[in-house]
Amino acid sequence: MTIETLTPGFMSVVSVGDSARDFSSVHRVLQRLLTKMPAIYDCLNTGDILDILRSARDRATDVDFVMPTASGPHLLKVRPVYGPTGAVHAVRLWLGPADVPIPELRPAVGGIWDLDAQTVAQPSGITRLCGVAAEEYVPRMSLAELFQRIPMFDRHAELLDLLYDPRAGDRFQHDVVVVFASARPALWRVTICARDEDGQRGAWLLFEQIRSDNLPPVCPTLERVGLREAHRRAGTYLAIVQLAHTSITHWLTDPAPWVRWDYLFRPVDVFHPEDRGRLIELAHGPRTGDTTRITVRVLNYAGEYTPTSMLLYPYPGFSNRELSIAQFVRVADSVASLDLTRNELASNRQPQIGYDEQLRHSLACRIK
Repeated sequence: MTIETLTPGFMSVVSVGDSARDFSSVHRVLQRLLTKMPAIYDCLNTGDILDILRSARDRATDVDFVMPTASGPHLLKVRPVYGPTGAVHAVRLWLGPADVPIPELRPAVGGIWDLDAQTVAQPSGITRLCGVAAEEYVPRMSLAELFQRIPMFDRHAELLDLLYDPRAGDRFQHDVVVVFASARPALWRVTICARDEDGQRGAWLLFEQIRSDNLPPVCPTLERVGLREAHRRAGTYLAIVQLAHTSITHWLTDPAPWVRWDYLFRPVDVFHPEDRGRLIELAHGPRTGDTTRITVRVLNYAGEYTPTSMLLYPYPGFSNRELSIAQFVRVADSVASLDLTRNELASNRQPQIGYDEQLRHSLACRIK
């Protein structure tokens, strides 16, 4: 079983085998488990196991404990799951007879959403999860990149409310099919708990691989394909933009091909520094239901900025009013260099503003 430790001083069960447990009480789940293995009571009770789990969390250490019982030796194994800072985001428990084969642990890692930085930090261990190539690994990614890799996800409103307004007790769990450019799809379980302490606002995450075989193909609906193609032919592209933080949160259509929105060190760099203040000023505009048009400069794949018209209007159903739908249209009189495609990345741009090598690898995989 997997026990999340995403909130200080608190633990809950989020997975037992392949099944989600939706933040179940650790004490109750352990009690049910021990009723199936009464021999364990010869050595340990529920409180003892809870103490072992807390110790593994606090000390960030593995536990291997052999228990002699009337039914023969039993084994208790605990393995921490680490996040990008080395902190423990979960502990995984296996308990059973010592002569029973122990199933191989599926990969799992922790992540951290930093609201101020607008990034999800992830450890290099995430490459052990099916779907993530080592060549594409970056220590931080934007929300737009995360959503781009889970195209069938449909609980954006709930998740964005948690991430952009983190409050103690807010939590989220969902199984998602993850699609990367260079690997087959995989089923991940994503568990998130809001954090707001020590001046840092955001959330801690847990990524668990559930399956990587026999998954149905990820096929967009005819409506989705048709609408994306219509926007592409019209030269318009839609995204959710977080105005107060000046970042693209999610593309509703194909990403605008002239916008360098991915593999950036700082997602806010997609907008010119002088235009970010104007977007922040508009953060309150969509609350009234008004539509606002603004021309801004957006980063392109040559490291320059392309004048782009943005039509902003509210996204119905989102309680976080700083989120707006933005329609991107490239201004017709853009300079010639703005016609560069993703494959023509400037190789000598200084200073470097993103993970260019990983971007090149990702683009090469998309072309194949």
